Amino acid sequence: MAVNQKIKLAVDAVVFGYTSKDGLSILLIKRNIAPFKDTWALPGGLVKNEESLEEAIQRELQEETGVGINYLEQLYSFGDPARDPRNRVVSIAYYGLVKPNAFQLHASTDASDAAWFNIKKMPVLAFDHKEIIERALKRLQAKMSYEPIGFELLDQRFPFSELEKLYSAVLGRPIDRRNFKKKITKFGFLEETSEKQSLESAGRPGNLFCFNEEKYFELKRSGINFEI
Repeated sequence: MAVNQKIKLAVDAVVFGYTSKDGLSILLIKRNIAPFKDTWALPGGLVKNEESLEEAIQRELQEETGVGINYLEQLYSFGDPARDPRNRVVSIAYYGLVKPNAFQLHASTDASDAAWFNIKKMPVLAFDHKEIIERALKRLQAKMSYEPIGFELLDQRFPFSELEKLYSAVLGRPIDRRNFKKKITKFGFLEETSEKQSLESAGRPGNLFCFNEEKYFELKRSGINFEI
């Protein structure tokens, strides 16, 4: 039986940003074309015939935001027939976690603006992008239970409180610092240095920490299992 199929393929990028000051944020673009003109959305667009999915997501992200990320992980496929009012579009979503101040945002092509929004203060979004972000956040949070993440977002030497803030921001809740430190340090990828934290206010400065890169990436490859 012949199948009458007119389906387009797209990609969308869920880029989470993190800083100690601002917490967890999401990179969005303001659309300058219909539908949803002047509405905020995820960076993304249709895949060209000659492109791989990975090439398409990198191109769209660069064109619409000026951000270049070496690695984005594939998240999920979104294919509700009504997700795009123009035609049937299946989107393959990708996600990643970066340091926002490492990039200079620059919008072009289908975007009139690009900006970071706190994950708890997002604007109204186009298409099904709110659902995509929610699924990406759940995946990122779940990933924390079996893989160390986010150390690339911290300074080379950092107080333990900064690591705690990172995990708390991504999980969206406070964590028990004593248990968290005990669970993290037992895996051996976190090392305490003799360097002291500089404090603006009076108080006893604590030691700074760094991560053992060899052990860190070994655990990322093999996976770990801990409950935070």
